[in-house]
Order: sequence, then C-alpha cells, then structure tokens
Amino acid sequence: MKEREQWTSKIGFILAAAGSAIGLGAIWKFPYMAGMNGGSVFVLLFILSTLLIGLPILLAEFVIGRRGQADVVTSLEKLSKGRNWNWVGWMGLVASFIILSFYSVVGGWILSYLIRSLMGSLSGVDYGGLFNDIIANPAEVLLAQAAFLAITVWIVQSGIRGGIERASRWMMPLLFIFFILLAVRSLTLEGAMEGIRFLFVPDWSYLTGKTVLLALGQAFFSLSVGVTAMMTYASYLQKEERLGQSALNVSILNIVISLLAGIVIFPAVFALGQSPTEGPGLIFVVLPAIFNEIPFGGFFLIVFFILMLFATLTSAIAMLEIVVSTGIRKKHEHRKRAAWIFGGLIFLVGIPSALSFGLLGDIQIFGGTIFDFADLLTSRIAMPLGALAVSIFAGYVLSQQDTEDELDMNPTLHKIWKVLVRYIVPAAIIIIFMTWVIEL
Repeated sequence: MKEREQWTSKIGFILAAAGSAIGLGAIWKFPYMAGMNGGSVFVLLFILSTLLIGLPILLAEFVIGRRGQADVVTSLEKLSKGRNWNWVGWMGLVASFIILSFYSVVGGWILSYLIRSLMGSLSGVDYGGLFNDIIANPAEVLLAQAAFLAITVWIVQSGIRGGIERASRWMMPLLFIFFILLAVRSLTLEGAMEGIRFLFVPDWSYLTGKTVLLALGQAFFSLSVGVTAMMTYASYLQKEERLGQSALNVSILNIVISLLAGIVIFPAVFALGQSPTEGPGLIFVVLPAIFNEIPFGGFFLIVFFILMLFATLTSAIAMLEIVVSTGIRKKHEHRKRAAWIFGGLIFLVGIPSALSFGLLGDIQIFGGTIFDFADLLTSRIAMPLGALAVSIFAGYVLSQQDTEDELDMNPTLHKIWKVLVRYIVPAAIIIIFMTWVIEL
C-alpha cells in the first residue's frame, strides 16, 4: 500500500486551494449574480460573508483535514471518536458529485466557445442566438462536457504532486496575468467608470434577505466550503505549514479575483450599452459582443476563454478529488481506475443538466430547469448545510487539543475563531437560511 501523498510546498497547496476556490464561482457566477442583484450591495455582502463566515469555516476544514490525514469520511470517523459524524463526509461527496455534474456542462460551453474563438468564427454573429443554439444542441453539449471531464480526470489520475499541484503551478499564475491584462483593457474603454460605480457604489434598495443569502451562497460556492473540498486538500498538507495564514491567503485571493472579474466585465458592459442583468449567459452573450467592438477584440476573447478554462479546471479538479479520494479510501494504487470510473458516472449524472436547455427544456423543477435545480440543491441548500455541520463539528466535537495543535494562532485569535465557529457562523447560516425559506 502506498503512503499518502503530500504537497511538495506551501505555495503548491495555496495555488491548488486558491484554484479550487476561484474557478467558475469567481469568474462566471460572481459577475452574473452581482449583475442580477444590484452590483455593489451584493459585492459588499459577498466580501463580508467571505471574511466573517467563509474564512472561519475554511479554516475549520483545514484543521479537520490536516488533523485527520485521510479522506474526509475516514478523518471525520477518526476525529469524532465513534460519534458517527462521517455523514458530513458522505454529504460533501454527494454534493461535489452533483456540482461537478452541472459544472462540467458549463466547462463544456467554455470549450465550445474557446474552439470557435480560435477558429475566428465568433466575429459579428448573433451572440444571443449562438449561445441558445449551442446549449440546445444535444450532440455538442454532451461531447464538450465529456471532453472537459476527460481533461479533469487526466489531471486527477496522476495524483497530488504529478497532477493537481503541477497543473495549478502554471495555470494559476497565467490566470492572474490574463486577468490583469483584460482588466486594464476594460478600464480604458470610454464610459467604463459607469461599470465601476455599479460595482462599488451601493444601492441599498437591493439589501434584502434574499440578497444576503445569495451572497452567502456565493461565498460558500467560490470558496468551495461546505462540500469538504478544502478538507480533502488539507489532508495532504505537511504539519509545518501555517493553516491560519493559508486560509487567509486563499480567502483574499478569492475576493481579489472575484473583484477583478467584475472589473473586467462591468466597465465593458456599461461602456458598450449592454445589460448587466443577462444572467448565466453574461460571459457567453455580452462579452463576445463587447470584444467584437474593440481593437484586437478577437485576441482578447481568446485570452478570456483560456482564462475561463483554467479557472474552471482548477475547481473541477478539486470536486473530482473529493470523490476519488473518498472512493479509494486507503487504496491509493486504485486512483487511476477510480478517477475514470467516477468521471464516467459524473458524466452520466450530468446528462439531464446538459440537455435541460434543449431536449429536456420543458421539464421544470421549482420553476427552473434541471440545471437550475442542481445549482439550487447544492449552492443554496447542501453547501450552507455542509458549512453549518463543519462549524458545529469544529466548535463542539474537535477537542481543544486538536485545534490548538493544528492552529498557529495566539490564544486570543484562537478564542475568536472558536466563538465564530461555535456561535456566530451557525447562527448566521440558520437565520439567513430561514429568511430565504420564508421568502420562497
């Protein structure tokens, strides 16, 4: 039996964890959620949710993962000392499975657009019509989804050092470089400041219970907390690494990339008279139209979809790693076979989501498509409930000795974190969740 792998360095872990956190949550979902929910108020609530609720839970997942030094189910079994908390691990695995099933659909859309942009066939077309044609074409969406999952499996099958860490080391720096390049270009457009005002000047009429819950769900989704992804990554971490600093770094990187995504998109949207409320199709409908109207737009569009592919892959890798790590438990020699088997199962489960804008478009669940229902089930229900369970576990089940041994904090900071995960975080999640239920 092989020994459990470990990250080769702190920077490798930070880049992989940040990659998991950033992904589609920051680049695809954050802009359209902000656009549909008032811009700046949503942004402010998202930042507060990330720092006050997401960060303590992220740190809790790091503590549990490194303390357990195993897959999430085994770690929770070991650390709860027979009190049957392994259900949290299984719930995280199921949530990750469902997330990747519809996440890979969007990854497939990105591949379709990237190929078209490389071929130069995105210039001057009806972008709204093109997007609708692509997502309604069963052959294209299924083939693209399968290709995206195949790339993800190919990376995960090689393990932590040879696959996930190596990929993150070059994808994440390129992602930052591309983002800065695009942000500079967007800010130089005439009328761009209207987008900046939308992003940073609050309109308090959007401050509702629903907006608060959506911002909280966005913080969970973009940080990958509540589905044990960070618990899984931390289980490969060496004991010398400082968990508090790592959690803070990941949280700040997530906020920075989300804001950069907004700075790339909204100034361009307003400068060219487009609507910020386009929804999930924002980056597929509005952005190609914008790039089509600026000098060297074809080049910048290619850069943007390469960036999108990198970000999507880093998150997909984390989701699949949860499933594979738990599936093989201690039999690490079975990783390659397990990665392909689980990848295939995720593809099959994702077929209804992939077809929910075409062949299965007439099927409605709670007023939305199958794709929308999978998103609702995970980001608004499973992730907050998973985060609630993790905070209770860290606050009440983990021993004082466990948390003190794992955390690199002074006693005051440790007490603040303990108060947050015991009282503030659970109360906030319950109140916000109940507010959303009442508003349904």
